[in-house]
Order: sequence, then structure tokens, then C-alpha cells
Amino acid sequence: MDALYSPLEFALLNGWQRDFPIIARPFDQLGGIVGAGETAVIATLSRLQGRGAISRVGAVFAPRRVGASTLAALAAPLDRLEEIAVRVSARQEVNHNYRREHHYNLWFVATAADQDALTQVLAAIEGETGCVVLSLPLEQEYHIDLGFDLKSAHKHYARIPDTPVREPDLVERQLIAALQPGLELVARPFARLGERVAMSESEVLTRVTGWLDEGLIKRFGVVVRHHELGYRANAMVVFDVPDAEVDRIGRALSAEAGVTLCYRRTRSLPHWPYNLYCMVHGRSREEAQPVIERLGRLAGLPVQALFSTRRYKQCGARYFAEGPSRGETATGLVNA
Repeated sequence: MDALYSPLEFALLNGWQRDFPIIARPFDQLGGIVGAGETAVIATLSRLQGRGAISRVGAVFAPRRVGASTLAALAAPLDRLEEIAVRVSARQEVNHNYRREHHYNLWFVATAADQDALTQVLAAIEGETGCVVLSLPLEQEYHIDLGFDLKSAHKHYARIPDTPVREPDLVERQLIAALQPGLELVARPFARLGERVAMSESEVLTRVTGWLDEGLIKRFGVVVRHHELGYRANAMVVFDVPDAEVDRIGRALSAEAGVTLCYRRTRSLPHWPYNLYCMVHGRSREEAQPVIERLGRLAGLPVQALFSTRRYKQCGARYFAEGPSRGETATGLVNA
């Protein structure tokens, strides 16, 4: 992978997936650290985004802390799979959508402002596709989306704070909505963000820093695309673990090299009995398979691995729709 990227590109890809500086001129500070000018850093990130190596520079919000989200699956008839995948991907609430090798062959993540809205989204997908949707909400993270180490074992490890769920107020919703697509790659990105929601640069910086401190944002930085970086084998590895053992086994598996995500989800009986999930990424199936076999031995349980065969959609979660700025009505007129 290193040969495909310049030293500056690799430094930005691997070193700044988290701990991104939340300051007025973050790219200038990054440049001082990696040995490049602010203009070169911005140009390099723009080029990486254009190549698809990164999806955005911005926030990854903590699941179960803001809005509502779920992993979902459906069994699409093979002669309709492409049509159904397009329908599912077209919904703005869907941010990931993959075909996987299983009877349940379409797997997607959906997010919404709250549980009622999420329920309506899933019901609408059922109505549009004629397929029953399994909803598999997250119950506990053991290791989840803390970065993707391109040098060794594919992971950055850090403790996940147990942040309580809370309802963002209107101002917070507007800022979250504007931040969802990522920062604009300009010299003062937080000032540009503030312009979109009628906030000062300092207020945006204060709020984003506060969200990081409280765990509402679990990391802020470069969000990479695994497939474009050469990790083309993507397996969702699932186990049916006795409820009394799932936390112990989940913590053990989450610490294993090669495991990029590990979490417990609600079963959907009788169709789907699995409650523990590990994501394994490799450059090939041959690289991923020994990791999967090792996880099965450590768990002491039968293992089911669902490799992805096509990615239909991958983008950041959309919890809230970007609406009028603070002090405006839906028509754009300032309230008197």
C-alpha cells in the first residue's frame, strides 16, 4: 500500500484518523507536524478525497449517543437484487449498503433523528421492496471505528466512553447536520462551517471540542475507505453466544489483531440468532481467513462469515437534515 502513496499522503491517511486539531487553522498545524505547508496539506487531502481514498475529514458520531441507528438486512430475490439495492441506497438515511454471501444478502446501516423516524424508514423500505427487513440495533461496543491502522493489525485502540444518550437541541442539530458531510478543505474550515449555521468560528470550535470531551463525537479526523486502500476482503463474522458469556467473549475477540470492529447486537429471532459481530478486513480472502478461524477457536463456538461481494454505498451517517440557519424560518426569512 505504501508504494501507492507519497510519504505526505501516507502520513495524512494513517496519522490523522483521530486527534485532528480542533483549532481555527487545523491544516496549518498539520503541515507543521508532517513537514508540509498548509496549502500542500489541503491539496493532498483534496486529491485523496478525489481518488476515493478518504470519504471526508470530520466527525464520527458515537452510536446510541445521538439520534437512532441500526444495522439492517433483507433477503432480496436474486433477479431483483440490483433493483432493490438501488432503492435502498437512494434513501438519505442509509449510509452503508453491501451485498453479502448469505440468504440475507443485502446489509445496510440506517440512521435517523430518533427511533420513531428510524422505524418509519425501515417500514418504508419494506413497503418499497416487498422484503422483510431485519433490524439489528447495537447493544454494546467492544471495539468500534476508532481508526484503521495501515501499518499493523489494522486498528487503533482506545477505551470507548460510556456516554449517556441525550437529545440535541435545535442549534446542536443544525451544527451536526452541517458537519455530517465533513469539513470543507479550506484554510479555516470551522469558520466556513459556522457561516452555514450562523455561528461564529469560536462557537463552533467550543461546541465540537465539547462533543469530543463528552464522547458524543468518538473521533474526529480523516475517514478512510478500506477498499480503495487495498483492503478488498470484508467479512462480517457472527456468533450466537450465550447471553451470560457475550461480554467476556466480545472483549476477548475485540483485542485480537485483524479485528477492525466488534460489538453486540440484538438478535432477530427466529430468523437471525446471532448476537456478537466482528468485522475483519484483509487485502484478500486468503489474508482474512486465518483471522476468522482464530476467532472461532478463541470463542469456542461455530463461526459464520459473511464476505461482502459488492459495495453499493458508503458515506457518513445522516442523523439530521440540514435546514435553515439559526434565526431563520423554513422560508429563509429572519424572524422579527
